[in-house]
Amino acid sequence: MFVSYKWLEEYVDLSGITSEELAEKITRSGIEVEGVEILNDGMKGVVIGHVVEREQHPNADKLNKCQVDLGEGNVVQIICGAANVDKGQKVAVATVGAVLPGNFKIKKAKLRGEESNGMICSLTELGVESKLVAKEYSEGIFVFPSDTEVGTDALEQLGLDDHVLELGLTPNRSDCLSMLGVAYEVAAILGRDVIYPEISYETASEKASDYIQVNVEAKEDNPLYVAKVIKNVKIEPSPLWMQARLMAAGIRPHNNVVDITNYVLIEYGQPLHAFDYDRLGSKEILVRRAANGEKITTLDDKERTLTENHLVITNGKEPVALAGVMGGVNSEVQADTTTVLLESALFEGQRIRTASKDHGLRSEASARFEKGVDPNRVYAACERAAQLISLYAGGEVLEGSVEANTLNIEPAVVTTTVEKINRVLGMNISTEEIKDIFDRLQFETVLDNNTITVTVPTRRGDITIEEDLVEEVARLYGYDNIPTTLPVGAAIPGRLTDYQEKRRKVRRYLEGAGLYQAITYSLTSAEKAPKYALEQSDFTKLALPMSEERSVLRLSIIPHLLDTLTYNLARQNDQIAFYEIASVYLANGENKQPIEKERLAGALTGLWHSHQWQGEKKPMDFYVVKGILDGLFDVLGLTDKITYKQAKRDGMHPGRTAELYMEDVLVGFVGQIHPTVQKELDLTETYVFELALADLLTHHIEEVRFEVIPKYPSITRDIALVVNKDVVTGDIQAEIVNAGGKLLKEVSVFDVYEGDRLEGDKKSVAFSLRYFDPERTLTDEDVTKAHEKVLQQVSEKFGATLRS
Repeated sequence: MFVSYKWLEEYVDLSGITSEELAEKITRSGIEVEGVEILNDGMKGVVIGHVVEREQHPNADKLNKCQVDLGEGNVVQIICGAANVDKGQKVAVATVGAVLPGNFKIKKAKLRGEESNGMICSLTELGVESKLVAKEYSEGIFVFPSDTEVGTDALEQLGLDDHVLELGLTPNRSDCLSMLGVAYEVAAILGRDVIYPEISYETASEKASDYIQVNVEAKEDNPLYVAKVIKNVKIEPSPLWMQARLMAAGIRPHNNVVDITNYVLIEYGQPLHAFDYDRLGSKEILVRRAANGEKITTLDDKERTLTENHLVITNGKEPVALAGVMGGVNSEVQADTTTVLLESALFEGQRIRTASKDHGLRSEASARFEKGVDPNRVYAACERAAQLISLYAGGEVLEGSVEANTLNIEPAVVTTTVEKINRVLGMNISTEEIKDIFDRLQFETVLDNNTITVTVPTRRGDITIEEDLVEEVARLYGYDNIPTTLPVGAAIPGRLTDYQEKRRKVRRYLEGAGLYQAITYSLTSAEKAPKYALEQSDFTKLALPMSEERSVLRLSIIPHLLDTLTYNLARQNDQIAFYEIASVYLANGENKQPIEKERLAGALTGLWHSHQWQGEKKPMDFYVVKGILDGLFDVLGLTDKITYKQAKRDGMHPGRTAELYMEDVLVGFVGQIHPTVQKELDLTETYVFELALADLLTHHIEEVRFEVIPKYPSITRDIALVVNKDVVTGDIQAEIVNAGGKLLKEVSVFDVYEGDRLEGDKKSVAFSLRYFDPERTLTDEDVTKAHEKVLQQVSEKFGATLRS
């Protein structure tokens, strides 16, 4: 909802409050103000000019040489390229030295040999969005009414000397989808009164009932329909101030009658519609459900096929409007319209939403009907529009209204107690202060000791239960005034659990290692869901998905991280390392909540580091990612618990993928994305990992025990074993550790060789073995005995021989 500060001033006294201060107060009261736009921010030097003469530029076919009076006899020559500029017009002129949006400064210039002292401006050049400019001025300059005073501030005349507050309304606060609704809110915050527009006009001697009758078949969908007839209407542009307010509210001006219905829509929050009475084709309005297959061409010139779920306004035979959404082209108010049938009605929200969704039509009217309008404003809004049409379209309002009314609505009555309010809020607000808050909200209240009975106005349909009243007290008393207290008791809550502390360590480590945290959707498509899943499972499907791309819950985080890499690479961000800690969802049977498991996933591509000065570059590879994970396991105290095993997984490179096991339980995998997948996703060489984080963080870790640094020397022996190429080096290392006994303390691989000096199916793997005994100095005989046992074991298990 866009709220014009100057317009709001008509309904509530804002003296002493700037737009920024007002935005802060509204936000603190519970409705977020997403921003305050200063419409003339940075602009200056734009005045009203009068085009005294216009002639063709002597050296350019598409340029005009204009003599423009800027007031007080100051006539300047301006070269203008607008096709619609002409003699006698009042226009917006940016004078020499003026500043336009984007810090565009106007200077004297020569265009094709002719001097130009300023610029005649279109509305878009003054910062108005093109979609808000009236069609007749969408491709040219804006022309002011002929009675506009020359030399005055053009920005002021256009209402651009205004501030517009953008309210981020939640669905329950539909009452603030109108200027009067916002006025009630602001008045309650500031403790001031709401000023309603005064409605009065003269009526003609003829009666509206002689021109139209209203019948409603679908009474549940349309409990109230009010119609007024206005004759001798003259269609022309609406007043400039009204156009400015509509543009500030995000609505394009059309003509005076249509603009008035939109103006009252924003003012009262009650949608209206104006029919051309003479094009209606009958003296009857019939509201009914559409027949299946029935057609209507709406104001956007699109033919729409209706169903029995749609509500239509008809002339007794054919539809003339899709109720609450958009009018029909066959009854549109046009330039030759002289008699207007004005509609103000109350439609059932779900019925309007169905039509809006089915036809992809989202209008200002449908948005309000869907969320609920105040039934007590239906009549008032109709009278207000009749008054404005009488004033600004010269219309004669016929006496009375024609209506169909089966509405039976009573305001909600909600009871609470002072004790309940204070208990929930943890405060001690007095009865008088609570009553004052309800009085400021203009809620009728009755006090009976500590019991408060509130009669809620129909404009506040969001207040139905006791807790709603508590919220109203809290937000207007001020959330900042809720006292801060410290918890007491034997067990103080608030500390992190061990799991949370470890998870925080994981985040800090990964970010310290150079990875950025990503947050992706939990919802994915049925095609992506099974890819890279650590555990296979049936899908958990949404009953009402937004789209097929968001129809099931994910089984792996990696597919969305790959999408994130693709997005960044397409924007020349080619050195990327992301991680995400989030849940995957495993099916738990039909009609049951899925099992939620927390995972840690990462995706990395590009250069790991680059030192241009030294000419060093390190591209991402398997060992970089493995090193990151090894560092993580060290932080978590799991280094000795994790083993890597070569593996083949769908979508992963067959030779650069490993599964991670913790005490023979699969806890993750790491590796390169398969080259074909990389090509499909337009990725460079990419590495990923996914770990069962819950398993890692809940694993019991032995307390760290420190040992005395041994004072006895160790002995190192290196061996190079020749084995078949298909023998896994990690298996050899594990067997060496098992066979080495207590004296063998460390085993590491320092070389792998395949070449001319070995048979084609053989490889040489070199290990360094370190022996020591913390209690004594080892002899060669001690080490030889343990070493020979190692050699014997690897020979028997793998057929290994020492390389000569």
